[in-house]
Amino acid sequence: MTTSDERRSRTGSDIPDEPDEGRPRTGSDILWTALRRNAGPMTWGTILMGMYQAGETAFPIALGLIVENTLRDRSLGSLGLSIAALAVIITTVSLSWRFGMRILQKANTTEAHRWRVRVAACGLQPVARDVDLKSGEILTIATEDADQTADIIEVVPLLISSLVAVLITAVALGLASVRLGLLVIVGTTAILSILSVMSKRIGAGTREQQARVARAAAKVADLITGLRPLHGFGGNHAAFRSYRRVSTEARNQAITVAGVNGMYAGIALALNAILAAAVTLTAGWLAFDGQINIGQLVMAVGLAQFIMEPLRQFSEMPKYVMIARASAERMALVLAAPPVTTPGPERPSAGGDLEVDSVRCGSLRGLKFHVSAGEFVAIAAYRQRAAADLASILAVNVPPDAYEGVVRVSGVEMKDLSIEAVREHMLVNPYDGEIFAGTLRANIDPAGTGRMVSEAVEASMLTDVVSLHREGLDYGVRDRGANLSGGQRQRLSLARALAADTEILVLHDPTTAVDAVTEQLIARNIAELRRDRTTIVITSSPALLDAADRVLVLDDGVITAEGTHRTLLATDETYRLAVAR
Repeated sequence: MTTSDERRSRTGSDIPDEPDEGRPRTGSDILWTALRRNAGPMTWGTILMGMYQAGETAFPIALGLIVENTLRDRSLGSLGLSIAALAVIITTVSLSWRFGMRILQKANTTEAHRWRVRVAACGLQPVARDVDLKSGEILTIATEDADQTADIIEVVPLLISSLVAVLITAVALGLASVRLGLLVIVGTTAILSILSVMSKRIGAGTREQQARVARAAAKVADLITGLRPLHGFGGNHAAFRSYRRVSTEARNQAITVAGVNGMYAGIALALNAILAAAVTLTAGWLAFDGQINIGQLVMAVGLAQFIMEPLRQFSEMPKYVMIARASAERMALVLAAPPVTTPGPERPSAGGDLEVDSVRCGSLRGLKFHVSAGEFVAIAAYRQRAAADLASILAVNVPPDAYEGVVRVSGVEMKDLSIEAVREHMLVNPYDGEIFAGTLRANIDPAGTGRMVSEAVEASMLTDVVSLHREGLDYGVRDRGANLSGGQRQRLSLARALAADTEILVLHDPTTAVDAVTEQLIARNIAELRRDRTTIVITSSPALLDAADRVLVLDDGVITAEGTHRTLLATDETYRLAVAR
């Protein structure tokens, strides 16, 4: 059987989107969906793998008949015919295995790809806060668990084909001696009964192992993301100790599961060997007693050796089923996670006004302001918590029913809009925008539309980074922008936000990592590029505050003052102390 570990290095091809299968609620829903939409490939794979097992079974039967006929007839013609029959059997075995496994592995890989894409799509959508899943866990579910769930597509045909081999063996031996046939049937039933009990323990242990490994992955992802700040205040050693503890728990659980798996494999092998030995010894005793002839003895001994392989596969299937089910249950955690908000039917009308009306959430205490279409407004938040809460609400990371008050986008309440409609109309660019592996161009224009790329590069002052490298916009960027400085990463994130050219653009601290001169140029460029487009900047940067049409002062969760930057500097002592550098 080809498990997910053996497919780790494969590269998948683009696969058309499947019709919506609904939102699976449980692991059983996921497994039934996978089985249902792969019924065709699984049917053909089962037929071909059944032919393979039948051919394998026919080989010792044919040998027994050859020995019996040769001893009786002593004819070269009969011997040649027998050899030709063996050649047909060998060819059937080879071709049926080759094409059967090709069909099953293609379906397996394709199904794993479908679930990876679906889990990734759900992971990109905000979900309710009571769903305790971190990005590292979702990554593990979208890779390891998707592959192991898709293994069910190979498990079922191999299970059926192994059953075919056992039944053919039992019938063939039963024709020679009823005692031999009953021995195979009773022995196989006993083996499966014992192993099915053990497989349940494996399933429970595997679920716990997967959960612990996912928690370790989430912990290391968080650790890498915050490595520089941790170094800054000396918290890196404590963070490393925390990760070591989580990783040690995952290791100990993996050792426990490996021990159970080893015990399972050992017991399965021992039971299969005992059954094969029992068949062989019984056949020998029956031949010695004259109840079966020499050809039947050869057949029985050959089948006793052959039956160990289908029995091994047959006995391993419950384990793979439990692993697939455990992985499917973990995928269901993501796929069945409730969205942060129920999508509404409406879409924002043309224009770009934004209204926040009496919003209470976190540190916001009845926040109220209105930004007209085409206006450039800066919000000077004296406390970072308030700025983060406001940005989170506008980004729809907080469901509308989780806070008091109303947010209106182009006159439509946010609760009546779908998340997709909000994001198409209003882009909220966080202060820690993610940079991914690829090129500068791919980071600026992920959709590949090509709009506003050059203008965004110039406005964000990213031109020096582009001109510094011979490849220009095709310069390769490492994961998380590891080969860029902090200021370059921030400007790249800003360029991406500007290139999107949405009706409403919300920028949260877009210039904290750049020098004062560059900040002045960026502020001027944003005001010019976004002219007649609604722009909101949450910032304490004097350059951005000065470039805005007006400034709103956010203090103690409410707007306490508004006006131009220079007016506020002249009239508001608290404002001057807060923003003057």
